[in-house]
Amino acid sequence: MGLRILVTGATRGLGRAMAEGFAELAHTVVGCGRDAGGVAELAKQFGAPHRFDVVDVADDEQVARWADGVGASSEPFDILINNAAVMNDTKPLWEISAAEMQKLVDVNIVGTANVIRHFLPAMVARRHGVVVNFSSGWGRSTSPEVAPYCATKYAIEGLTLALAQELPKGMAAVPLNPGIIDTDMLRSCWADEAGHYPGPARWAEKAVPFILSFGAKHNGQSLTVPI
Repeated sequence: MGLRILVTGATRGLGRAMAEGFAELAHTVVGCGRDAGGVAELAKQFGAPHRFDVVDVADDEQVARWADGVGASSEPFDILINNAAVMNDTKPLWEISAAEMQKLVDVNIVGTANVIRHFLPAMVARRHGVVVNFSSGWGRSTSPEVAPYCATKYAIEGLTLALAQELPKGMAAVPLNPGIIDTDMLRSCWADEAGHYPGPARWAEKAVPFILSFGAKHNGQSLTVPI
């Protein structure tokens, strides 16, 4: 019997590649994204029992309604994957507007916490499941002109490692660095240089089985997809 897997930011890039990879392995995928067109494409591509909804994870009320709609309390998930994130415009920190900084915090950090708040309790009650919060190489090292993004991903590392200490035995929380992937997000920073790295589909060939291998023994480990 397949697993029940939640993926945020499922309409493009790594999120979409993971959704497709898990579905192909007969796992049930419940995903979200802010792009209504992308959500409709996924719903048409996969159909029931998979489900995809338009949700802004930065909005706690939207996440709460989503959790209720997909039966998060009655059908706990086996794996929660907090993948949704945004990147800042590449420029020195002092040139980043307050609004842009707030957007990164709201999506990358608060959005992750919102999903955990509404989906994790039923998993904890069952004492089963894995939470995978997407970190970054920029959550463990730094570069110029991406300070806001680095700040949010360092926060994800800390949030996840603290969460790992709170979970009951048998569960796991893992901050996961996906590696360097040729996505729209990376191209916004590196332009054509991003083309030297694997795309999402190729990445998912390694990432999907790697994530599926996670269990209690991985709790609190900062891991990186082996690509």
